[in-house]
Amino acid sequence: MQALYLDDGRITAIDDHQVDPGQGEVVVDVIQAGICETDLQLRAGYMGFRGVPGHEFVGLAREGSFAGRRVVGEINCSCHQCPTCRAGRPTHCPHRSVLGILNHDGAFAEQVCVPERNLHLVPDDVSDDRATLVEPLAAAFQIPAQVDLSGAPQCVVIGDGRLAYLCAQVLRHHGCHVTVVGKHAPKRQRFESLGIETCDRDDVPETRDVDLAVECCGSPTGIDTAMKWLRPRGTLVLKTTVAAPHAASLAPLVIDEITVVGSRCGPFEPAIEAMRHDAIEVDSMITARYRLDQCQDAFDVAADGKHMKVVLSIAAGGGNID
Repeated sequence: MQALYLDDGRITAIDDHQVDPGQGEVVVDVIQAGICETDLQLRAGYMGFRGVPGHEFVGLAREGSFAGRRVVGEINCSCHQCPTCRAGRPTHCPHRSVLGILNHDGAFAEQVCVPERNLHLVPDDVSDDRATLVEPLAAAFQIPAQVDLSGAPQCVVIGDGRLAYLCAQVLRHHGCHVTVVGKHAPKRQRFESLGIETCDRDDVPETRDVDLAVECCGSPTGIDTAMKWLRPRGTLVLKTTVAAPHAASLAPLVIDEITVVGSRCGPFEPAIEAMRHDAIEVDSMITARYRLDQCQDAFDVAADGKHMKVVLSIAAGGGNID
């Protein structure tokens, strides 16, 4: 079958991909899948991944309790037997593979194998486009799962891209006052159209009075930018992973007693419910579509920053809309 294969920074379309489901895994016919920042970082060398990337997807389960139904899937394939899993931390299982990221082929293919326990049913009133964005929206919902947002804290989101768009809305959904800091005026207008305040990255505030800073820019400079806003004893949430080597001075974190929270995958249930009830705006995010055999153009467009979300149309084909 057709798939995209990543090897040594090169991504190519292949026609001879085979799936081999492991124990407890279900074969899913992929309808469409989204290209995210992690996929771009994988192409740049992050994790040294070799194989089929892609982890934001919606598809039809071939077997199991969801056979014939649309599903989305959590990306951590854990053993659920080790002490870490039994302690309630399966997303940090030391034996896990990660869909399209670590030792497990992903969803940029006509079929993907996913542990059945990772699958979530897509309600009939959630479109394929919305379902494709459940996984990144779940990552945004991990912030309120980790950090106490009571009291409507002052928050700043560093970055104006895809993940920032979701994180800013989730923070506002939880009663926070949010300012988005970015360097692209057209992207900042997307937030402003939702009534979310924005600020140019170079406009540093005179007073550091922000309670919570969420780094979503995918740049080695993100932490330094966040620290220009964050008050002493504030909280810094790190949401992105960067392939390029980078170094940040830890002294300011110690001096200002900053709480640093690494934040990765999140809960699917609130993300799906938010989709169903129009609590988070996602319909405008998909701005380009490509077929699998247009993978070079798709990745280049996703990386150039002009589009919000690039989707690979797999089951039904389709061209681009850029």
